[in-house]
Amino acid sequence: MLNLKEILLRADEMSIQDILGEQTIKILNLLNEDGIYLSELKRLILNLHSGEDLLSNPKYRKIIIDLLKLDEAKTIARILGVYHSTDTPASWYKTIKDLRYHRNSENLNTLFSIFNIQKGKTIIEEECISEITITVQYGLFEHQRVAARKVQNILNTGHERVLLHMPTGSGKTRTSMNIISDYLRANEKTLVIWLANTEELCEQAALEFEKAWTVLGNREISIYRHWKNHNVELSQLNEGLIVAGLQKLISSSKGTNGRHFMVELAKRISFVVFDEAHQSIAPVYNDIVSYLLEVGQPKKLIGLSATPGRSFGNIEEDQKLADFYHRKKVKLEVKGYANPIDYLTDAGYLAKANFNYIKHKNIPSLGIDDENKGSSTPYDYTKEILSKLAEDEQRNLLLVNQAIRLSKTHKRIILFAPSVECSNIISFILQSQGIHARSLTSNTDNSQRKLIINDFKNNDDSPKILCNYGVLTTGFDAPKTSAAIIGRPTTSLILYSQMVGRAIRGINAGGNIEAEIVTVIDEDLPGFRSVAEAFENWEDVWE
Repeated sequence: MLNLKEILLRADEMSIQDILGEQTIKILNLLNEDGIYLSELKRLILNLHSGEDLLSNPKYRKIIIDLLKLDEAKTIARILGVYHSTDTPASWYKTIKDLRYHRNSENLNTLFSIFNIQKGKTIIEEECISEITITVQYGLFEHQRVAARKVQNILNTGHERVLLHMPTGSGKTRTSMNIISDYLRANEKTLVIWLANTEELCEQAALEFEKAWTVLGNREISIYRHWKNHNVELSQLNEGLIVAGLQKLISSSKGTNGRHFMVELAKRISFVVFDEAHQSIAPVYNDIVSYLLEVGQPKKLIGLSATPGRSFGNIEEDQKLADFYHRKKVKLEVKGYANPIDYLTDAGYLAKANFNYIKHKNIPSLGIDDENKGSSTPYDYTKEILSKLAEDEQRNLLLVNQAIRLSKTHKRIILFAPSVECSNIISFILQSQGIHARSLTSNTDNSQRKLIINDFKNNDDSPKILCNYGVLTTGFDAPKTSAAIIGRPTTSLILYSQMVGRAIRGINAGGNIEAEIVTVIDEDLPGFRSVAEAFENWEDVWE
């Protein structure tokens, strides 16, 4: 069946004028100061003429037949019995128009059937829909919209800095891209810079912005990459988003040319986004961030973090972070939930995390006493302490046995080892037991790194274990990972939360219903209990 409404919408101005009459259109234009649009005229025809009227009137019927596509005219000719294979397409239209369509004739009733016209009903009545639900391709949930609106309100009311506090898996990046897109739509010929400290986080941000702007954008703009082997050319910067790796910026800032690069870059940007914002006051990054903010025009700054603090027990450092963002923080909140982690779990965006704690008594000869623990950095244990743990054969055996146990019920497992050597050793031992295991550390070259990660992420049904040290805590997204072994102690609630976060993607985020987190608790070394605990830990600092 053909749709008469769709066919009428093809009509040009002359066809519409033939139906309504020149005088009618002139009067309608006089009644409207800005004139009347062609689409409105078509709407009038559909409102004022029934399908029965349009097909019964010889003049209107001929106009409608002329609007038919070739295959439609051919179909009607066949149904009316006037189609001949030797005829030219032009003759189909003429033959259909020349047929006799008397009232209640077989030809007219057949034509009504072809267009699904019921006598006594207008076209608009036949297809009238009072409510249409419009789906969105890059939308936000209510709690994300509320958070985005609060951030924008802060930035639009005289404040220049704010930290967006959203837990892992809650759509922090997606929410931020909506904010950035709103800003770029309202401000042309400007640049936003997104700062991140890993290749994975940079690539994730660039791809996410491309996805967002394709739907939310209002003009063509550019994404500029500046990390690893990617380089931005100052002369080519126009408007859009720069995604920059922090290490790359540090390298680019060195020397006389580096100072010129940073000055010109800072002058061109008006908005800074710092991913994993708890790192923004770290000495190694703070100089770069401060330079970007202080040189040139005043800039807006958004920090993104699931853990808005610097440490577990150093309140002075936590207060420095809060001060850097002018003590303005927007926390994700969900009605009916004291903690958004509970909502995200109930809604299936985070897996239900089952925490399993295994205590290990350290061998006295390792010498991890109070004096050695005191030599740890302000944020975590030193490599020397971690290396001593890695030399404990019984501890390593414990990690191996846990990995073997988990491989019987989980397909993808991440093991966080206390050292590079320990990661390599455990991976080798697991392989010797017939388990698919690989080791990934900062010593792994880029090409091998990509192969190992892609192998871990593929859809093979066999269990796979990825051992690592010093990597995979941020920017690594393998949603099917359903188990993690935290085999390195840490005083950093941030680091602990990031390690746990690698394994708790929920079913609605492409992950799992449940996840298992095994944490080795070393004698006299602190451990943590849950991601929800981390989310609430620093609230008093920001008040």
